[in-house]
Amino acid sequence: MIILKKKSATVSERALQSFTVRARKAAGVKGQVQVLITCNAELRDLNRRFRRKDKPTDVLSFPAIIDGEAGDIAISADIASENAYRLGHSLEEELRILILHGILHLAGHDHENDRGEMEALESELRDRLKLPSSLIERTHATGKKRARGKK
Repeated sequence: MIILKKKSATVSERALQSFTVRARKAAGVKGQVQVLITCNAELRDLNRRFRRKDKPTDVLSFPAIIDGEAGDIAISADIASENAYRLGHSLEEELRILILHGILHLAGHDHENDRGEMEALESELRDRLKLPSSLIERTHATGKKRARGKK
């Protein structure tokens, strides 16, 4: 289920729901996934409450504690919109990238603690689902640019 708290004329709830089902199946995730698309303030609150980080973030994943559900994903429409503009693609495409990233976290992957496995899987699924560069790849590229600039 897609919950668009922050609506946009360029985003189709139905298309995002269809994509979520395809991405969930491609990632081998069983059960329902709910996606909340909301504002920075709400993501900041969730990030503070559940991760003790007092700042908004682009996507959070919450694995389910109920059988038959995979879990919930929360996405900042504000950050997604900024990234879409900066990277030259649509908001809906950016939301799809974030949904896929969140689904991989629901599947138990953790790019902060693995040795590139999630990045490789996300890249493979991104290609299969016809999405632009993955969130992890973008993060690494930005970090490398910053590191080069500090030399």
